[in-house]
Amino acid sequence: MAPRRSESSDASFPRAFWLYAASAALMAFGFADWPLIAFHFAKAGIVAQPTIPILYAIAMAGSGAGALAMGKLFDRQGFIVLLPAMLVAAAVTPLAFLGSGWLAVLGAMLWGTVLGMENSVLTAGVAELVPEQARATAFGAFSATFGIAWFLGSALLGVLYDVSFSLLAGVSIAAELAAIVPLLLVMREPRARRPS
Repeated sequence: MAPRRSESSDASFPRAFWLYAASAALMAFGFADWPLIAFHFAKAGIVAQPTIPILYAIAMAGSGAGALAMGKLFDRQGFIVLLPAMLVAAAVTPLAFLGSGWLAVLGAMLWGTVLGMENSVLTAGVAELVPEQARATAFGAFSATFGIAWFLGSALLGVLYDVSFSLLAGVSIAAELAAIVPLLLVMREPRARRPS
């Protein structure tokens, strides 16, 4: 059996892939990590400390449900389902850090839902945009881009936590909304369009 020809270099990635990676990176950059949310809940006394692990468990349940629901929608509708998800992601940080009581708890629950979407649909989108022979490399490049962006964003949000909650929320919202722009460009690419 002849070895499969390798065509998985970066040069083989279409423009839509890089736009999609940029959109996902912006989304990751503005997405607060759970440790920062949990730290805020404990420090601000929003919930009792023993309740924080319970909230995390609820968020993980929401993550699973969100992954399943968004996965089914993505199979039917394609990339357009990411638009409302990004709007929900933009609401997470202001709810969690500027809200109080049940609003903050709602932010934590939405955090889990968005995380589930990120873990399922975002990665699945890569397969829609990249030729089969380049997908393994594309998944690696996409995951690296997403991970680095999330690390940098988490570091910045951590610094801003000691400066201003409003500034923290503003940076998060700006990044999440900015992620919509490259996604809209992706949706205009022929490879990303679903047959009507």
